[in-house]
Amino acid sequence: MRSFPYGAYAQTRLLLRRAICVALLLAIGPLASANSELNTVIDEAERLDQLETLIVAQDGKVIAERGYRGHRTSAPTNIKSASKTVISALAGIAIDRGVLEGPDQRIADLLKADLPANPDPRLRQVTVGHLLSMQAGLGSTSGRNYGAWVASRNWVRAALARPFEAEPGGPMIYSTGSSHLLSAILTRRTGQSTLQLARQWLAPLDGFAITAWTRDPQGVYLGGNEMAMTPRSLLAFGELYRRGGVTSSGERLLSEDWIEASWTPRARSRYTGHGYGYGWFITQLDGEDVRYGWGYGGQMVYVVPGLDMTVVMTSNTQQPSGGALGHRDALHQLLGEIIEAVRETVPPSAG
Repeated sequence: MRSFPYGAYAQTRLLLRRAICVALLLAIGPLASANSELNTVIDEAERLDQLETLIVAQDGKVIAERGYRGHRTSAPTNIKSASKTVISALAGIAIDRGVLEGPDQRIADLLKADLPANPDPRLRQVTVGHLLSMQAGLGSTSGRNYGAWVASRNWVRAALARPFEAEPGGPMIYSTGSSHLLSAILTRRTGQSTLQLARQWLAPLDGFAITAWTRDPQGVYLGGNEMAMTPRSLLAFGELYRRGGVTSSGERLLSEDWIEASWTPRARSRYTGHGYGYGWFITQLDGEDVRYGWGYGGQMVYVVPGLDMTVVMTSNTQQPSGGALGHRDALHQLLGEIIEAVRETVPPSAG
């Protein structure tokens, strides 16, 4: 048997290694360039002085994560009204489990003990769906009315006693009172608090945990505000919707029908012009369909289905995010820049 010269063998191995390296560089070159572009966007986001954390995930994998000015994505923060998406999820699970009949169920029979002495007849037309889509028609408990509402002795009764400003099913009237009524309904129908329900029903969701939550004078957890969790936890929740209601291990927690219903525009926000479904805003940014939850100060969970992407941004809770050219719009613009950077990594479709 003829032996193979060691020098030739070594040279062949060297050439093979070089060929492999060249092939790998050619393969990852565009991806590395795109990741560099995304990293640049993430770095430059620090210019937003209210922004505290940012996480970008695609196909279930975190591709960018940053805490600004000493903030950490593993530290709990108040997600404010972004928690309305959580209340919506609990309502959807309750419907799937038969605890509630469905979005068309009237709320008057569910909250009999707290109805006003002489209720407006329209109160008997208000449904679970109207509360979810902010179309109850009742005057808002948010904004300038929020302080007086949470100072009342009974938040449920105070929300139900608000005067009607529109017909049930009419225009969107943003009101945390509507979300709180949902929390009260879930509590009374199950005999458990909404915090207990969230911990039970969403327990299979890896990484999800509510660390703190305000309660009203009767002990009902505040539906749609003052809920604390880590940005990573909020990402896990957004990922549940991106995956169509199943966990990373394949366990179904939400029906696809509920997600579709939640992401169907039923009203339009007078403040943003964006559509609103069941606890989610609906719009387009940089040519992509986007669904998002939004909390005071700039607490955001975005789902971009076309890119299999979920993005979480948390901000200073002591400063408002709305208004023309405000922080909220800056966060939307930042998402647009992230979309552009991430889109570069998506291979063109065949054919």
